[in-house]
Amino acid sequence: MQKTKKSISKRFKLTAGGKLLRRSPGKRHLLRSKSVKQKRVAGHDKKVAEGVAANMKAAMPFA
Repeated sequence: MQKTKKSISKRFKLTAGGKLLRRSPGKRHLLRSKSVKQKRVAGHDKKVAEGVAANMKAAMPFA
């Protein structure tokens, strides 16, 4: 039986359509020096590239 790779399942989210989402970096600390645009863009989830997403989906079969 294949197990879920927990490190991947905690960091990525699988949508109903089968796409993989990741968090944007740069929204944790030192926010005073960043522009409003940087913070706004970093607040949204991004799609994982299709070539990389295929391997990650295989590592989380039950997500």
